[in-house]
Amino acid sequence: MFAVVRMRGTVDVHRKIKETLKMLRLHKRYHCVVIPDTPSYRGMLQVVKDYVAYGEINAETLALLLRLRGRLTGNRKLTDEYVKEKTGYETIEEFAKAVVEGKASLKDLPDLKPVFRLHPPRKGIKNIKWHYPRGNLGYHGEEINRLLYKMR
Repeated sequence: MFAVVRMRGTVDVHRKIKETLKMLRLHKRYHCVVIPDTPSYRGMLQVVKDYVAYGEINAETLALLLRLRGRLTGNRKLTDEYVKEKTGYETIEEFAKAVVEGKASLKDLPDLKPVFRLHPPRKGIKNIKWHYPRGNLGYHGEEINRLLYKMR
C-alpha cells in the first residue's frame, strides 16, 4: 500500500499531470490517498512524482490517519463502532492492519471518504522543489510515515 500526499499546487502544470492528479483524487495541497501497489498506480506515480510525496504506509500510521482524519459522508468522524458494525473488525487499528496486509480494503467501509485532508507538516517542510532526501517530493519509502505523522 502506498500513501500519496500532494505537496504542490497546480499553477503552470501540464495537462497530463493535472489529469493524473485528478484520477488519484488529489485535488488540493496536503490531500492524501492510500492506493494499492499495482503497475498502473506505479505508472501514475511516475507521472506526478514532481508534485507528490509517496511511500509505503505501515499499519500504525494508517490507523492514525483513519482515527484522526478519516471522515464519513456528512463529515462524520470514523469510529470503532462504525468499523465494527460494517467490517467485523473490533477496532480501527485491527482494520488498518488488515488493510496493510491485504486482507481488507478501505472500500469495505461504505461511506468512508477516499481522501484524508491533512495539515501542513509541523515544523515545516524541507523543500517542495527537490526530491527526497533533500526535499519532500518523490519516493520516500518507509519515511513517508514520519511525514504523515508530522501532518496528522
